[in-house]
Amino acid sequence: MQNRRPNIVVVGGGSGSSMLLRGLKQHPVDLTAIVTTFDSGGSSGILREEFGYPPFGDLRKCLVALSDSTGTSSLRTASEFRFSSDSSLKGHSLGNLLLAALTSLHQNVEHAIEEMSRMLDITGKVIPVALDPADLCAELEDGSHLRGESTIDLRGGDLPRIQNVFLDPVVDANPRAIEAIENADAIVFGPGDLYTSIIPNLLARNVTDAIARSSARKIYICNLMTKLGETGDFSTSDFAGEIVRYLGGQTLDAVLVNNRPVPKAIRSRYAGEGAMPVDHDEASLRQYTHSVIAAPLSIIRPKVRHDPDRLAEVVLSSVLMNGGELAEPEEVAEGIRFSDFVDEIESRAVAAE
Repeated sequence: MQNRRPNIVVVGGGSGSSMLLRGLKQHPVDLTAIVTTFDSGGSSGILREEFGYPPFGDLRKCLVALSDSTGTSSLRTASEFRFSSDSSLKGHSLGNLLLAALTSLHQNVEHAIEEMSRMLDITGKVIPVALDPADLCAELEDGSHLRGESTIDLRGGDLPRIQNVFLDPVVDANPRAIEAIENADAIVFGPGDLYTSIIPNLLARNVTDAIARSSARKIYICNLMTKLGETGDFSTSDFAGEIVRYLGGQTLDAVLVNNRPVPKAIRSRYAGEGAMPVDHDEASLRQYTHSVIAAPLSIIRPKVRHDPDRLAEVVLSSVLMNGGELAEPEEVAEGIRFSDFVDEIESRAVAAE
C-alpha cells in the first residue's frame, strides 16, 4: 500500500454499506462495493419474480451513494424516488426500473451497472457478489426453515433464534468480486443487517477462500442497534462471532464499535420495536479480533445511524494501522486527530502520481 491510494473493498448491501460509502468517497482511496444479490422483497422481489432479473435494490443504493457529481444530483434524487405501492407501478423505485431497462437493453446486468455508473458519475465500482439466482434460507433453532430474504428480514416476533443461513442453490461468486477481494488492501464487512445483508455475500462459492488468500486487513463494523427476530439479544461479540464463523474461523484484524450513548427518548422508541443498543462486551469480543476500536460512530437522523464522515475516518485510521506506521488502536479510541490519517493518505496519493 506504500505510495499509492489504499484499495478498500466494502462487503455488504443496503443502507448500512451506502452510509459508509458516502463517507469513504470523500477521501483519496480506491473503492469497490461488493453487494448481495439475494434480496426477495419489495420492488426487487417483484422484478425478480416477473422478469428473472437479479435484485437491484442494494445495487442501486450503493450506486447512488457513490455518485458525487453536482451534475448528477437530479438523477440521484430521481433514482431514489419510489412510486406508491397502490399504483400500477407497485412501489417500484425509479432506479430499480432504470437498472431493469438497462439490463434488458444490454442483456447483461454487469453492463447495466456499468452504464448506470457512468450516468451517475460514481466514484469507485459496484460489483454484484453473484450473477446466478439463489434464495437465501435460514434454519432456526427448532429445526424449522425460512426461505427468502424478505421472509427472514421481516419475520419479527418472538420466534426461534436463527441457527444457520444458506443459499439454495449454492452459486459461484462473480469472478470480478473474487478479483477485487484478492487485490484489496482492506476488506470492510458492514455495517448492515447481519444475516440478510452481510453474511449472504460470504455464502457464494469461493468468497471465503478468496478472503483467506487475501493479505488485506479485515475490518468488521458492528451494528448500532439489535433487530427483532434476527439479532434481538446480540452483543458485539455475538455479531463478530457470527462473521468469524461464516469466514471459516478467520480472525478479524479490527472490530469497530460505537461508544456514543443513545439518548433515553430514542432508546424508548426503539424498545417499542423490540430493538436496543448493542451491548459492548469487549472481553468476549477480543477472542474474534486482534483490535477493538471503540469510537463515537452514531448520529440521530432521526433514527440511529452511523455517521458517514466519522465512520469513514475511523475505517481509514484502522486501514493505515496495518503496517504499524501510525497509532495503536487504543489511541484512536482516546480521540487521536483523524485529520492526521487523512493527511497520510493524501501524501501517499501525491507520491504515487
